[in-house]
Amino acid sequence: MIDLRSDTVTKPTAAMLEAMAKADVGDDVYGEDPTVNRLQEKCAELFGKEGALFVVSGSMGNLVSLLSHCGRGDEIIVGKCNHIFQWEQGGAASLGGIHTQTIDNSKDGSLPLEEIEGAIRFDDQHCPVSRLVCIENTQDGRVLPVEYMNSAGALCRKNNLLMHVDGARIFNAAIALKVPVKTLVASADSLQMCFSKGLSAPVGSIVTGSKEFIKKAHRARKLVGGGMRQAGVLAAACIVALDTMVERLHEDHANAQLLADGLKNISDIDVEPVHSNMVFFKLKTGDVSKLSKTLKENGLLANTIDRHRMRMVTHYGIEKSDIETAIGIVNKSMKQAAKV
Repeated sequence: MIDLRSDTVTKPTAAMLEAMAKADVGDDVYGEDPTVNRLQEKCAELFGKEGALFVVSGSMGNLVSLLSHCGRGDEIIVGKCNHIFQWEQGGAASLGGIHTQTIDNSKDGSLPLEEIEGAIRFDDQHCPVSRLVCIENTQDGRVLPVEYMNSAGALCRKNNLLMHVDGARIFNAAIALKVPVKTLVASADSLQMCFSKGLSAPVGSIVTGSKEFIKKAHRARKLVGGGMRQAGVLAAACIVALDTMVERLHEDHANAQLLADGLKNISDIDVEPVHSNMVFFKLKTGDVSKLSKTLKENGLLANTIDRHRMRMVTHYGIEKSDIETAIGIVNKSMKQAAKV
């Protein structure tokens, strides 16, 4: 089975498993796990921030960041397509009492600066207080450039707002742009990055920001049940992921483009432009649920986004030969689905 549902299906490498088995550990809630501390220090330096905090998942990392930046009744500005709004159960509202104002994402995944500025509340007793702008990079695989990130940060500072970056796949963006990751997030007040997607670690995300922000984030992590004990066994794999898996992400991007090019040659499929490791396509006619079932029967897993749209994600463990096989399976399955 070729699994292109997500880069979350990656398996840890042998080097990661060895590091986990040999990890030097302690009680992280007391701040005494040396491997977790080493990972946090490494990430703070890597992203150009004062501090970092190891958390269980990207959703927890985003929630902890929002709880640290905002009080109950404060408002965040976020894109309608962004993960924080779409796929995290409304945790900001249900757990933090944080109000959400959404704006439409542009076709490139960004939030239009004029729309952000237009969404900022007046200082009025009838309105919630605008506190935070949330940017996602990459957004559905689309890469937001340094110039945009800096402009968004400047807009936030001008209006006394903070900026959080949901950078679950920020290394994919940095590799695509060929820039150091700290350059890409220099304007951010906080960042969440996930180890268990393209970097292939089994568990974990990192949150980075100022020392004051990280102090608040520690409390927020404990509040939502994220205090871990001998977490060095997980952090060890994340250190290996940073050291060995970042530079190879360009292979996933190349495979995604190869996949997209192959799908373009199949009739009744409309393929969207590829920017990193995600390929989205639509059926010009018909329902993708039939196609999804047929793909699985023929040995290929992909995610259904809506009735007409599907997503495939390239990742570690998927080789060029797998892509060629996948294209053949799609072509075969399209013909079979058309007969049903």
